[in-house]
Amino acid sequence: MSLASKGNSVKVHYTGKLKSGVVFDSSENREPLQFVLGDGNMIKGFDTAVHGMKVGEAKSVTIPTDEAYGVKRDDMLVDIPRAEVPENISPEIGMDLTLQGPQGQPMPVKVVHVDEEKITLDANHPLAGEDLIFDITLVEID
Repeated sequence: MSLASKGNSVKVHYTGKLKSGVVFDSSENREPLQFVLGDGNMIKGFDTAVHGMKVGEAKSVTIPTDEAYGVKRDDMLVDIPRAEVPENISPEIGMDLTLQGPQGQPMPVKVVHVDEEKITLDANHPLAGEDLIFDITLVEID
């Protein structure tokens, strides 16, 4: 029986949880996730976990922060003067917004502070700073 290795296109079912048990994503009731092992499109720890699995195998892995979305970085917090916030936006803590990045790409941010003079946006990935637990089942190797 073949094992999943770098360059293989694979399909997996997964459930991603935080240490608290909160599920943040799952392929349950959806098509399995398909990706190419080692192509850099998955977080390092997930890619590593699937490498060497055989079809039908299931496992649970804990992926440390540095192999997931990294630590929360202070340089990803941006203060915007209230005068520069478009009039049609009423920022509230927890609000998700999308800014335009340097090359025109969309950049999701979350409002984390609002006062009379400025708002603070957090451009860290929502799962940055978290160890992640994944239950993974390898469905197919192409």
